[in-house]
Amino acid sequence: MTRASTIDFGRKKQGELFGSGPLRPANIIRNKFPTFKNGSNGIIIKLPDNPEIPSLKEAVAKETADLLDKHQRLSVRELTMKFEKGFNTATLLSNEVKWRHAALLERDILLKNLKSVLESLRSRVAGKNRDEIEESLSMVDILAVQLSKREDELLQQKAEVTKIAASLKLASEDAKKIVDEERANAQLEIENAKGAVQRVQLALKEQENVSQRTGKQDVDELKEEVQEARRVKMLHCPSKAMDIENEIQVLRDQLAEKSSDSVHILKELELHRRFEGNDLPFYVLEGLETLGSMLHIVVRDNASVDFSNFSIQWFRIQPEGSVKEIISGATKPVYAPEPLDVGRYIEAEIKFGGHTSLAKTAGPVGPAAGLADYVEALMRNPETNYNVVVLQVNGVAQPADSLHVLCIGRLRMRLARGKAVVAKEFYSSLMQLCGVRGGGDAAPQAIFWQPRKELSFVLGFETTRERNSALMLARRFAMDCNIILAGPGDKTP
Repeated sequence: MTRASTIDFGRKKQGELFGSGPLRPANIIRNKFPTFKNGSNGIIIKLPDNPEIPSLKEAVAKETADLLDKHQRLSVRELTMKFEKGFNTATLLSNEVKWRHAALLERDILLKNLKSVLESLRSRVAGKNRDEIEESLSMVDILAVQLSKREDELLQQKAEVTKIAASLKLASEDAKKIVDEERANAQLEIENAKGAVQRVQLALKEQENVSQRTGKQDVDELKEEVQEARRVKMLHCPSKAMDIENEIQVLRDQLAEKSSDSVHILKELELHRRFEGNDLPFYVLEGLETLGSMLHIVVRDNASVDFSNFSIQWFRIQPEGSVKEIISGATKPVYAPEPLDVGRYIEAEIKFGGHTSLAKTAGPVGPAAGLADYVEALMRNPETNYNVVVLQVNGVAQPADSLHVLCIGRLRMRLARGKAVVAKEFYSSLMQLCGVRGGGDAAPQAIFWQPRKELSFVLGFETTRERNSALMLARRFAMDCNIILAGPGDKTP
C-alpha cells in the first residue's frame, strides 16, 4: 500500500505540475534537455543527443563570410539588397536569442519548482524511493549547471549577434548612400547625354540646311568637272597623241630638209660672191648651223686632206660687224657650237704652206628648239642635278665608267660621286665654263669646267640638250651673283 500510494502520489503531483498554468510554456523546450541514465555503481551516463543544428554563431559567421565574398561581384543595388537581407536575418536571429533567453528563464523556474517538489517528496518517502529521489535531485543539479553554461553561451552569442547586426545596419546605410550617389551621378550623366544629343541634332539640322543650299552648286561644279575630264580624255586619247607625234616628226624632217637646202643655197651664194671678188675658197663648213650640231672643215672638191700639218683656228663673228673673237682652244677640224655662239657667225681659219684660207657659216648659229623654255623651267628650282661622266681631270683621261653627279645651284656648283664630293665651289671670277673645243665625237655633249686654277674637268652629258641647258643654267645663276662664266681666253663684257 505504501508503494502504490507513493507512486500514485508522485504521478498526481507530476500531473498537477505539468498541467498547471504557469509551468505550461516549459513544454516547448522540454525535448531539448539532455538525456541521462543510471549506470553501474551509481554512475550517471549522458545519452547521445540527436544531430545538433549548427549554432547561431556559426550561421551568422557563414552568412557574413558569404556576403563579404560576393560583394565584389555584385552591383550596388544588389549589394544593398544583400545587406538588407542580412540585417533582417540578424534581427530574426537576435529575436530568436531573446526567445531562447526567455525559455532559459522559464527553465530556471521549472528546475526550482522541480527541486522543491523532489525535496518535499524526499522528506515523505523512505527506502528505495528515497534513493531514486536523491538521484533525481542530483540530475536536476547537473541540469542546472548545464543550463547556466548554456545561458552564458547564449549571452555571448547575443552580444556577437548584436555587433554583427550593428555592422550590417551600418553597411546597409553606407550601401544606401552609395546607391543614392550612383543614382545622382547616373542622373547627371543622363542629363549630359540628353544635352549632347540635342546639340548633335541641332548640328545635323544645320548641316542639312547647308547641304541643301550648297547641293545644287556642288552638282553644277561636278558636272563641269566631268565635262572637262571628258574633254581632256578626248584630247589625250592615245591614237590622237600618236597622230600628233607622227605629224610633228614629219614636220621636223621637212624642216631639217628645208634648213639644209637653205644652208646649201646660202653657201653657194657666198661662193659666187667671193668668186666675183677673185677669192675662191678651197674649204667649206659642213653640218647644221644650229646649237647641238657639229661643224666640219672639208675641201670643196671633196679631196681627202690630212689636217695634221695644218694650223686651224676657229672664230666667232658678230652679225653686224666684222670683228673676230677668237675661240681659245678651238684648233681642230671640227667644232661644236655652244650657247655663246647662238646668233653669231662661225669662221675657221686654215693656214698651210704660207697660204691662208677661210671657211665661214652661211648664216648665224641658230638656237635649239625648246631649249630656252626648258632652261626657264629649271630656273624655278634651287638646284638641278645632271648625270655626267668625267672624261678628263687636269687634262688626264679617266676611265669611261667614272659616273658622277653635277649639281648646279643658285650659288655654287658641286661634283660628287656617291657621297664623296670631288669639287664644290661658289661662283667666282676664277671659275671657267664652256663647251669642249678640242674636237672629238663627244664634243656636242661635253663641257669644260675649271672650278679653280689648279683643277679642271671635262664632263660628258647624256644628251646635247642637257649639255647646253647646263651651260645656260650655270651662266644664268652666276649672272645673278654678278659673275660672268666663259671659257679660257673669251672676252667678257
